Amino acid sequence: MKRPRKRHDGTAGPAERPADRLADRLAGRKVLVTGATGFVGEALLHRLLTQVPGVTIAVLVRPKGTDSGVSRIRALVQKPIFAAAVEAAGGVDQLLDGRIEVVEGSLSDPPTLPTDLDAVVHCAGDVSFDPPVDQAFATNVVGVRNLLRQVAEVGPQVHYVHISTAYVAGRRKGPVPEGPVDQSVDLAAELSWGTAQRDVVEQRSRDAGRLARLRRKAEKAHGRAGMLAAAQAVEEDRRAWVNEELVRAGTERARALGWTDCYTFTKALGERVVESHAEHSPVSIIRPSIIESALQTPHPGWIEGFKMAEPLILAYGRGELPEFPAAPDTIVDIVPVDHVVAAVVAVLAEPREPGRPEWFHVSSGARRPLTFRQLYGGVRDYFDRHPFELGDRGATRLPEWHFPGVQAVERLLVTSERAHKVADYLVDHAPRADRTRDLARKLDRQRGRLEFLRRYLDLYREYAQAELTFSDTNTLALYRRLTPQDQQDFCFDAAVIDWDHYLGEVHCPAVTEPLRQYDVVRRQRRASATNAPVPLTGEAVDGVAAFFDMDGTLLSSNVIETYLWMRLQEMGPSERFAELTRIAARVPGLVRAERRDRSAFLRSIYREYAGARMADLDEIADDILTSHVLSRVSPAAVRRVREHRAAGHRTVLITGAIRPLTRALRPLFDHIEAADLAVDDRGVCTGFLEASPLVGESRAAWLRHWAAEQGIDVARSFAYADSQSDLPLLEVVGHPVAVRPDTTLFRHARKRRWPIVDWSSPTVASRSLAPAGEYG
Repeated sequence: MKRPRKRHDGTAGPAERPADRLADRLAGRKVLVTGATGFVGEALLHRLLTQVPGVTIAVLVRPKGTDSGVSRIRALVQKPIFAAAVEAAGGVDQLLDGRIEVVEGSLSDPPTLPTDLDAVVHCAGDVSFDPPVDQAFATNVVGVRNLLRQVAEVGPQVHYVHISTAYVAGRRKGPVPEGPVDQSVDLAAELSWGTAQRDVVEQRSRDAGRLARLRRKAEKAHGRAGMLAAAQAVEEDRRAWVNEELVRAGTERARALGWTDCYTFTKALGERVVESHAEHSPVSIIRPSIIESALQTPHPGWIEGFKMAEPLILAYGRGELPEFPAAPDTIVDIVPVDHVVAAVVAVLAEPREPGRPEWFHVSSGARRPLTFRQLYGGVRDYFDRHPFELGDRGATRLPEWHFPGVQAVERLLVTSERAHKVADYLVDHAPRADRTRDLARKLDRQRGRLEFLRRYLDLYREYAQAELTFSDTNTLALYRRLTPQDQQDFCFDAAVIDWDHYLGEVHCPAVTEPLRQYDVVRRQRRASATNAPVPLTGEAVDGVAAFFDMDGTLLSSNVIETYLWMRLQEMGPSERFAELTRIAARVPGLVRAERRDRSAFLRSIYREYAGARMADLDEIADDILTSHVLSRVSPAAVRRVREHRAAGHRTVLITGAIRPLTRALRPLFDHIEAADLAVDDRGVCTGFLEASPLVGESRAAWLRHWAAEQGIDVARSFAYADSQSDLPLLEVVGHPVAVRPDTTLFRHARKRRWPIVDWSSPTVASRSLAPAGEYG
């Protein structure tokens, strides 16, 4: 049976009688919603399904990964807020069959729309305040234009409802009317410029000078891990620069033309596209202010994801937002999401004529203004009553805001950023130690806070200084035309909001609860976590190997120290003193060389063996150094090696140390890959190596090659190392472990959630450079 249709002028057809209630006026209509998987779109879908039962809803949704549009909507309506609608329909399948039509496609290339549409509500869009400029234009301008072309194909009778933002008003001050934005921007020129920027910036990013600067920086930071690691860092930095430059280009162009950011700029241009469509079809433009959690529907505090205020509220509650660049009497215009979608439903039910859009501000500043001082007071009061707990340290200490002004806040942040940069440099160059790693952990946490503050203060500075009042005359008149019952069921009058109640009993509890739950889980994980490597239990398995570094991992030693172990044994007292003095003078230069190029550093040390007899070095290693080396080996490391052997794993020592120094460790390993000193036909060391030392990427390459020859599955294998230069080795295997790592490896391991272990040498281990206690 064909459903009755409303006439475009809003009057009833011959067999219909005008109705006052919104549900009655919308009965029999079919509404297409875009952005149904987003915050506003989901709330609108819920409201239509639960409170406007006579409406059929089409949703334009794009596939995502392996999920089709249908499967995404099926998953959406299984959320708790849709339980009543699912139950009323008799199940998810019945709800989809009877009330929801899924139209698969995207705004970049919208599909043909259903031909029986009465209205389209465009909720989709890029809501980030700082998107790359090409992305913002593609979504907020080109996407709107593409959608309207398909709407026009359905027919001029379709009522198009466009969800914009009140902040299209830009950087002006004072009252903002519900009407077109006063602008003289060349839409075609800006659209052409914005969509072309990625190609332009990509070309600039490949400039030889810029690449040279990025390469020098990357080689300085990552060269110890190898040139391929540095090259990867160069490309990552280049891509990051492209993204930052696209964001900066959009922001600067927007502000040059009078908007706060690229988001409001492109939303304003999107309205221009919509205004052209209004010449031939009915159009309404709804401009919400800052949309936050629901006041009542679906339930108080309902929110999906973090919006504009949540990061700041949570940071303040954690004591990490010391000030904010706003004037205390400036209005922060917040509106609950259920007010926005209620206004959308009311707009859908209103008759609308082609020729000129109707604008509606859904905001609170004109009817129930909230100042930044009130917002601060409400949030502070909530956290005074319900503080975040910091483990054993008790409740978080809340900052006290004095609203010193933008410049003072900026100076405070800049000073903190400079101090952190100096501290970070010192920690990066400090000797490795537990204290150094603890300082690195604290500095990483502080860096995260500073980056958060910089991002959000830069992002929200314009909004914090926006002295705007959005007139809501049209919206209030629309509300007053509703029946008394609809004014309760579809309330969007901001005058009903009690900000103290909303902040303290609705919004703050809603946005903090997920974080509180996460904190509980995190504390439980910390209490039970050992940060230990994967346990080696069960039956022995084949095809698995465990690779161990030596210096700094198995035993507390370094190349200079082990060189002195070997050479001082051959020298008399005066020679020993002279050698120690000579090496001590070289240490600063050797340290710098090791940071620049570990291969060259090792070669320079091994040149010192020139003239030594290989047989003598082996004899020293066997007769004098064996007990000393074993005394320096970590007991925990030995236990781990034996666990691997008991599990049937091949154990491999891979080191840049010379082979004589590994002789004491032969019983622990199935294979030892070490540096071999080249000798002449008399068995005398030439000062050169038989092959390049295994460092950085060459270790990783050797591991892959050896594993392939031996039938080893690297994905199931293990590696243990202590230095940034070992990163390529660790990244090859499925089970990497950082052992008393240097600062760079420590940070990388924490980021990748690799196990970090402390294999300390025995406390009685000698640090003597004369292990046997005698010379000659």
